[in-house]
Amino acid sequence: MSTANDVPLLSLRGLGKRFGAVEALVDVDLDVYAHEVVALVGDNGAGKSTVAKMISGVLVPDTGLIEIDGETVTIPTPIAAHALGIATVFQELALADNLDVTSNLFLGRELHRGRVRDDETMEQIARKVLRDLNSRIPSVKSPLSTLSKGQRQSVAIARTLIGRPRIVVLDEPTAALSVSQTAEVLTHIERLRDLGLGVVLISHNMNDVRAVSDRIIVLRHGRNNGEFDAATVSHEAILAAITGAPSTRELDSRAFLPTPH
Repeated sequence: MSTANDVPLLSLRGLGKRFGAVEALVDVDLDVYAHEVVALVGDNGAGKSTVAKMISGVLVPDTGLIEIDGETVTIPTPIAAHALGIATVFQELALADNLDVTSNLFLGRELHRGRVRDDETMEQIARKVLRDLNSRIPSVKSPLSTLSKGQRQSVAIARTLIGRPRIVVLDEPTAALSVSQTAEVLTHIERLRDLGLGVVLISHNMNDVRAVSDRIIVLRHGRNNGEFDAATVSHEAILAAITGAPSTRELDSRAFLPTPH
């Protein structure tokens, strides 16, 4: 994990987004460093997915700045995000059941040798990417339709590496997965960090968050409501920040306050 003196790979400064009369985000700040997993957590409607869509170029902020390596950038489209080294895996995996693993990894970015599709090179790269992630997918030629939900998620994460990103955003990557499938995906997330990427992990599962993240950022009603060291924070403190309820420690301290007259 990087030190405070390093420049973050990604910085969000005062991001705001309004949908009609609804303020989805208000002055949201977020830093992500190389070799770091930052979890973004909050209740439904807290603004997590809106942040993910801004980083990935699906939505444009109304106010605030996005910085890459300390330089202000604009991300008007997903293509622009990709050009900046940002890759995103949304909950709805954009994969094709009728294609094999390699074809899914290179979907829309196929390699050619002259006018002929270079399947051999793509398969070599696919094997390397899956090996880098410690993936258990049996073959790069396996049809996607034969894979489990966890293996499909592995393919979606592996696909991000084809473009050699520096920042990866994962939106609920373990949703609806079994315990063993979840464990495999969490291993992939740790590998992304080991490879030097900055990872934004959006999840409702606090066990997953605490297992792989370095820092935890809480959003509540579209605003920052706490930043925690994942290694030391209690489960109770995170839930208190998410719900807005006082923690037991705060309640205990109030018990010693003089009763107002």
